[in-house]
Amino acid sequence: MKKTTNSPHIINSISEWHRCFDMPKPQHPLISLIKHEDATTINVDHAKGFVINFYIISIKKSFKGKMRYGKNYYDFDEGTMGFISPGQVMNVDDDETRDCLGWSLMFHPDMIRHYPLGKTIKNFGFFSYDVNEALHLSDKEDAMIESLIKNVEQEYYSSIDHYSQDVMVAHVELLLNYANRFYNRQFITRKPANSDLLAKMDELLTAYFSSDTTQIGLPTVQYLSNQLHVSASYLSDLLRALTGQNTQQHIHNKLIEKAKDILSTTSLSVSEIAYRLGFEYPQSFNKLFKSKTDLSPLEYRNSFN
Repeated sequence: MKKTTNSPHIINSISEWHRCFDMPKPQHPLISLIKHEDATTINVDHAKGFVINFYIISIKKSFKGKMRYGKNYYDFDEGTMGFISPGQVMNVDDDETRDCLGWSLMFHPDMIRHYPLGKTIKNFGFFSYDVNEALHLSDKEDAMIESLIKNVEQEYYSSIDHYSQDVMVAHVELLLNYANRFYNRQFITRKPANSDLLAKMDELLTAYFSSDTTQIGLPTVQYLSNQLHVSASYLSDLLRALTGQNTQQHIHNKLIEKAKDILSTTSLSVSEIAYRLGFEYPQSFNKLFKSKTDLSPLEYRNSFN
């Protein structure tokens, strides 16, 4: 008897994705632009999910039904833009009434491998965001994205020549740069909610450094993002937009403030303070403190005498 497995279905190529959704072959083996209303049939056991080994940029509109990304289900709103990077898992529900307008641009890493974008794409943190941290476009932004995707569509259906890949990569890079701009706007327009998140993070760090950190080590970006229920990439990008510093820098600043407090109000040795703050080695504490203050911990303490 054949054993069943819950392993997700691995999709390595653009062509395989088209076959899974019973669609015609893509115009190009490394990139595809599809309309969601054309991808209504799924020919694999999608309850297991997909592991997608290429990039996907999507605009979801009028989505009826739910998509699961990671551990969470998410109902897409109008004009919601999402990004998926290679190796991520996604699920689509099997509701026969499922309906979704919009489009998806898919491109294989090989398409950009020998271009500067092949190296800089890792700087677009939104490829690591959770689906509920998607980009919600304004009407003006939606119109701009639609105009950019029209250029991609025109090139996609043009005859392939020596310049086709150069032009297509340039279109994709421009699309990503606009998405980056719009995400920064979203951080700003949601500033009250984001400021609350920042306040909660400061409370977490204060509580962390007030506890017995010698048993648990230094706080990590992942620890904070888990406690705040956001992805690590989203948290760092949000903080950078609000404060100019990423999460790791924010942790270090909070740690140094706590260290200053202990140095100025107690007679604990530098080693004791280092262990109390969660450092495994006092030398690491000394190095970080000096890099942030231009003084060693002892020099800082002596400045009060």
